[in-house]
Amino acid sequence: MENSLEDIIKGCKKGNRNSFSMLYKTYAKKVYPICLRYSHNMQEAEDNLQDGFITIFKKIKTYKGDGSFEGWLKRIFVNQCLNNIRKSKKIINDEISDEIPDDNENEIIKIETDTILELIQDLPTQYRLVFNLYILDNYSHKEISKELSISTNTSKSNLSRAKYILKEKLKERMK
Repeated sequence: MENSLEDIIKGCKKGNRNSFSMLYKTYAKKVYPICLRYSHNMQEAEDNLQDGFITIFKKIKTYKGDGSFEGWLKRIFVNQCLNNIRKSKKIINDEISDEIPDDNENEIIKIETDTILELIQDLPTQYRLVFNLYILDNYSHKEISKELSISTNTSKSNLSRAKYILKEKLKERMK
């Protein structure tokens, strides 16, 4: 039986179903939170998870072993989620010119992760996408603008608005 990640990847490249199953079992719990962050609900996240693994299985032969496999895998899931959003026409490309100043930038609020994830999921789509890409997936505004077909200023503005909305919702919950 295959044990190492290298063996699992080799098996997947050969089309071995047991290797695909092992890959799924190894990574599903790690990539599901990515799918949740880019989805409005659990059903949509599960669809993104399934679509992401289908893409992985189709593209596994392109993985050359350069860099981290987990990083490669996560990048595919982020892109898969973004593609699904594009397909369902959820992206709003409107320009937002008024940035809301953030007067309490260093304020730290301790709150459960599930609550924060729920608040992120409730953000308007364009804000949620930019927030996830910038804060959680470490994309630059330039990369975000390219991925979402928006200007870098719109990306910056959307991030600012997302932070403001999240902060206000967190304040409400803390009351």
